[in-house]
Amino acid sequence: MARESLASKKERAAQIEERMFAYYGPGKASLDYTTPYELTCAVVLSAQCTDDAVNKVTPTLFARYPKPEDLAAARIEDVEEIIHPLGFYHAKAKNLVALAQTLLAEFGGEVPQDIDLMQRLPGVGRKTANCVMCEAFHDPQGIAVDTHVFRIAHRLKLAGPSANTPQKTEDILMKVFPRSDWLYVNHQWVHFGREFCRAKKPRCAECIVGDLCPTRGEWE
Repeated sequence: MARESLASKKERAAQIEERMFAYYGPGKASLDYTTPYELTCAVVLSAQCTDDAVNKVTPTLFARYPKPEDLAAARIEDVEEIIHPLGFYHAKAKNLVALAQTLLAEFGGEVPQDIDLMQRLPGVGRKTANCVMCEAFHDPQGIAVDTHVFRIAHRLKLAGPSANTPQKTEDILMKVFPRSDWLYVNHQWVHFGREFCRAKKPRCAECIVGDLCPTRGEWE
C-alpha cells in the first residue's frame, strides 16, 4: 500500500470523527468526580485497573479527604486501606498524598490549568494531564493516548510504525485532527475500543468506521 499523504489522513480523520460524534456524541468520562482535584486523583488511581474499580473506592476516599488539605495530611497507611482493591496501592497512596501536598505547596491547592505544570504533580504524566485538561477544564492541549487510543490509531493507520510510543502517536494525531476535535478523541475512542475495536476479537464486520479502516478484518 502506498504511503498515505498527510492531507489524505486529515480527510479520513475528519470522516472518522464525524462518525464517532454521530454515534457517541462528545463522549463522557467513565470516572466519577465533582472537582478537578477529584478527577486528577481518580485518573492517577485508574492506572493498571478499570474505571469501574476506581469508582467503587473514590466515594470513600473523597468522603474522608474532600479537599487537598485533607489528603495532604493523611497517613499513607490509611489511604492504602481505602484503595487496596485497586492494586499497586502502595505507590498510588504515596503519590496521592504527595500530589495533594504539591498542590498546596506550589499551586495554592488548585489543580493548575496547564499540561506542563500539571505534570509536576506526583503520579501525573502526560496522559493523565491531557485527560484532566480536556474533561475538567475543556481546554485540550493534547490528546490522551492510552492503550485504546494507541491501538486504534495504528489499526486505522493514522499512526505509522515509526509512531511506536504514546508520545509519537499523540504527535501525529494532533497533526491529523484539528484542535477542535482534540477534546473528544480520547473519550470517543475509549468507548469505541471497548465496543468495536477491541484488543481481542474486534467487531470489524459491524464497525462504524470499517470502510475507513485500511486494516479491517485483519484482527478478527
